[in-house]
This record gives sequence, structure tokens and C-alpha cells, in this order.
Amino acid sequence: MTRRGDLVTVSLQGDFGKPRPALVVQTDLLDALPTLILCPISSELRDADFRVLLQPTPDNGLRLPSQVMVDKVSTLPRSKVGAAFGHVEAESLRKVDRALLLVLGLT
Repeated sequence: MTRRGDLVTVSLQGDFGKPRPALVVQTDLLDALPTLILCPISSELRDADFRVLLQPTPDNGLRLPSQVMVDKVSTLPRSKVGAAFGHVEAESLRKVDRALLLVLGLT
């Protein structure tokens, strides 16, 4: 079962359509839903305070320094989401939470 904080592979529609990693940000309380809320990840680094930097580690499975694109939140059917290949540590997930609050205007 895919959990919050997992890194998965997805293909999004539009300009972000190439297969890419994504971070599951949906609460585990919604695990019965047929969809997942996630943020795509890019190794093309931008100077944006709201994008969370992830360094490659054995736990997350990333190969390059990458950013969580919290400004590109997407919802996909679980059937379109690949298996988890890594997991983000708690501190990075807290940074993503704070960035999501900012880009969604909840602060």
C-alpha cells in the first residue's frame, strides 16, 4: 500500500507528462480512495523558496538533488501510480507541509 511520504513514479498530463518521481502527500486516512494526491519532483532546480530540496539518499532512492514541486499538486488514480521506490524522511515531509500551506494560502 502506498503511504504518505512515499516516492513513486508517475506520468502526469501536459508539460509534466514524462515519467518522473512524485511525493505522496495525501493522508493515510484516505487509503480507501481510488486516487492519490501527490507533488511531482524535478531534478531541474529552481530558485523558489516554496520548492523543497531533497538530496539523494539510500532511503529515498533519488539519483540527483531534486525539488518537490508543491506548486504542481496533482491527483491521480492509484492505477496510474507506480510502486513506491523510496520514502522521504520526517523533516523533509514537514518542510513540504509548510510549503503546501504557503502555496495554498492556508497561512
